[in-house]
Amino acid sequence: MTQQQPTPEAPQVTVRGEGRLEVDPELARIGVSVRARGTDRSSVLATLASRNAEAIALVKSYGEAVAKLETGALSVSPEPARHGRGERVRGYQGWVHLSAELTDFTALGELTTRLADLEWTRVDGPWWALRPDSPAYAEARRQAVREAVRRAREYAQALGSSLVALLELSDTGLGQGGPAPMGGMRMAFAAEAVDAPAPMELEPQRQTVTAEVAARFTMAPPAL
Repeated sequence: MTQQQPTPEAPQVTVRGEGRLEVDPELARIGVSVRARGTDRSSVLATLASRNAEAIALVKSYGEAVAKLETGALSVSPEPARHGRGERVRGYQGWVHLSAELTDFTALGELTTRLADLEWTRVDGPWWALRPDSPAYAEARRQAVREAVRRAREYAQALGSSLVALLELSDTGLGQGGPAPMGGMRMAFAAEAVDAPAPMELEPQRQTVTAEVAARFTMAPPAL
């Protein structure tokens, strides 16, 4: 398609519009790593399976507060002897990684604390996010379009002219800012406790949503 060229009778103005919103997160993601070690391979596998099942059951007990629960990487490997020749094995270790996505932040602090209190279990997170179909993305795009029209109109008015028609509108960028994974908490390999620990107090981190558009308009001939 041939791009319409500007002429003195139909000059053009090209502008960029940005949209930026600060919104509350809609999702919280946590990672759970369950481990087991021992000298007998069969017992390590049995212990790992038991601890994994216990962690999964605990997460599922929170019902609709948990939007997603997935099993990620699984590893079971021998530990070679520190000294000696050949393929001598001094023990075995295994771990399973789970990831959970929660929409109820009230339950989040309690769940993470209870998970971290399980034997040989590590909890990482939370990492805050928005849903892929969050209305915040659409609002940021609308804000960017309104900003582009406002800028173009101001340029036209500065020339004593006015906008006539929109020739092109393109989305040049949309993103979500938030905490990097390294910013999450880590509770590792909690020791067995007699009393249940108090729930962790977690404050959701606001999310930054940005959008950017480029727009091209024709103007009425300016009064120069």
